Amino acid sequence: MVTNKTKIAFVTPPLEAGVAHHPLFPPIGLAYMAAVLEQNGFEVRIFDCPVCEINHEKLKAELEAFQPTIVGIGSMTPTIDSALKAAQVAKEVSADTKVIMGGPHATFSDKQILADEKSVDLIVRGEGEETILELAKQLPEMQKLGDVKGITFRKDKEIIQALDRPFIQNLDALPRPAYKYVPVKKYWIAGRKLLPIMTSRGCPFHCSYCVASEMFGIKFRARSSKNVLDELEWLRDEYGAEGIAFQDDTLTFDKNRAMEICDGIIERKINLPWGCGTRADVVTKEVLAKMSKAHCNETMFGVESGCQRIRDSMKKKITTNQCENAVRWAKEVGMFVTVSVILGYPGETKETLRETLDFVRRVEPDDVWLCHATPYPGTELRALVESYGWKMSNDWKLYNTMNPIFEDPQLPAKQIAQMRREFYNRFYDGKYIIRQAVKGYLRGNLYSKIMTRTALNYNLWRAKASI
Repeated sequence: MVTNKTKIAFVTPPLEAGVAHHPLFPPIGLAYMAAVLEQNGFEVRIFDCPVCEINHEKLKAELEAFQPTIVGIGSMTPTIDSALKAAQVAKEVSADTKVIMGGPHATFSDKQILADEKSVDLIVRGEGEETILELAKQLPEMQKLGDVKGITFRKDKEIIQALDRPFIQNLDALPRPAYKYVPVKKYWIAGRKLLPIMTSRGCPFHCSYCVASEMFGIKFRARSSKNVLDELEWLRDEYGAEGIAFQDDTLTFDKNRAMEICDGIIERKINLPWGCGTRADVVTKEVLAKMSKAHCNETMFGVESGCQRIRDSMKKKITTNQCENAVRWAKEVGMFVTVSVILGYPGETKETLRETLDFVRRVEPDDVWLCHATPYPGTELRALVESYGWKMSNDWKLYNTMNPIFEDPQLPAKQIAQMRREFYNRFYDGKYIIRQAVKGYLRGNLYSKIMTRTALNYNLWRAKASI
């Protein structure tokens, strides 16, 4: 039975030296779980340590004051070491506290974490809302863990990986993220409040460098257009959002639904600039035009490579022509266009890398993310690098796509870093600033202005990360 003594704390772990991360948005995953627990009578707190400038010592003080029964800790790969320290802190506060870890890194390194870190009691794999609620209802004993799907836990000296939990099919049934537990005003970008929304889950694609389809399933699950539009109005009216960032893996997978949402934004006069990421093969000229009319000012396409052979080896399943069309169409309707590419994927050569950089120059996007191939736990890419026996770093804080992680004997990491650095120095030059000024992005709408400023501010940082 739930009592008023049942308290649950969620933690985004503190940032540590050497971790390149900036908390642009509230932690939407933790906010969803907090909302579900609150709906069921639990007392909840969220400690978003990076944005609140909370180190491990301050986190200990916060937990001592709150005295939670459960501490749930999020884990991205670059911050996993800090997350483990946060788990130790939670146990120092109270040995009886149940420490639960979730997120992509914990999902795919569950057994290793439980074997190495005794402060972590169990792992929630994948989607967390239903799992954390079921665990919370078992308080305080948690004696029936074997019946809970989607978790990994210890039993005696054995580590048990329970069956996967089925994915939530009716996303409309979820409450809105509980942003009241985070300091929304601290997430301002360039002096403006840009808030996130996630309107769908699941990715039908199986790119070898990504775990999205494993984390959230291969079936595209979408909220209704009305549900999405209602939340957009809520973000604007309740929290004063001045811009929206769609967090969907592939917002336009269902083109008709995307058009419906855009029509609703126009009809309801939700005059908020917004941006999203999507794939080049699931947009059309008509869809992008409607998005632009509905105040979408920025979109990102993962083109991954300018070489079709390399792109095919990543299982991206898009063509160079599709990439060129998508970028051109988005630019024609006035969007700020970002492209991301992956450098140094196994099989890459100096020639294919140059082909990629030449492709990016040719399509001339407004911003470019040149990402080192990063073998995150759970990816086919990691298994491939391991199968080759290549030297690979396990310094998790370097896993931010800005650093080379493994060494391909045929293409030294230093050579990749040099070509990457030279590209950035040429791309973000005086002509770039003039080009953006002519387009109006330096003085124009919120989202594009933020993206332009980000591109300029991070150019030097990206180059340094490649040295």
